[in-house]
Amino acid sequence: MSRRRVAALISGRGSNMAALIAAAKEPAYPAEIALVLSDKPDAGGLGFAAAEGIPTAIADRKTLGSKPAFEAAIQRHLAAARIDLVCLAGFMRLLSAEFVASWHDRLINIHPSLLPAFPGIDTHARALAAGVRLHGCTVHFVRAATDDGPIIIQAAIPVLPHDTPDSLAERLLPVEHQVYPRALEWVASGRARVVDERVVVDGIEGSTGVLISPTAAS
Repeated sequence: MSRRRVAALISGRGSNMAALIAAAKEPAYPAEIALVLSDKPDAGGLGFAAAEGIPTAIADRKTLGSKPAFEAAIQRHLAAARIDLVCLAGFMRLLSAEFVASWHDRLINIHPSLLPAFPGIDTHARALAAGVRLHGCTVHFVRAATDDGPIIIQAAIPVLPHDTPDSLAERLLPVEHQVYPRALEWVASGRARVVDERVVVDGIEGSTGVLISPTAAS
């Protein structure tokens, strides 16, 4: 089976990107990280990717000027690398509806909340302010609206009495590193597909997005 060529888009250190790179080192994994692209030239994840022997690229929104020029630059890099799937891994730019449509069902994102709760930023602080007992992360296919799209996988952790936004983020991050590679594996292998804007995962009966515990592995 040929492996799907994946681009990881980042804006910072790229810890979720690193988790995808680690997963893709397994010979049986159905995807390879063929490109890491950042909108920030000083993103720490670029150095990590380069050290792993992965090609990197920069599309600097500040120097490119307009959003159309910025997205056209991204598209050129993706085309040059013959990318099949795109993973947003801490990419802090909103993409246009046109860009999202051009990668329909081939563009996935990880978000640090149990969507549809708390889209956007400051999710951990907002979860604490709302008094929720469970918090988590979501991997989803991307649609034009912010943090919207069919859910591939979710994982939840308890909110502890003395949690702060920082402690909640710290406990959630290793969970993100578990679920994002699993979601990409399902998408790249064809196990996960969108049916009527819900995700069905082959081999998981009744799945329309999957809630797992942080230690689940299959």
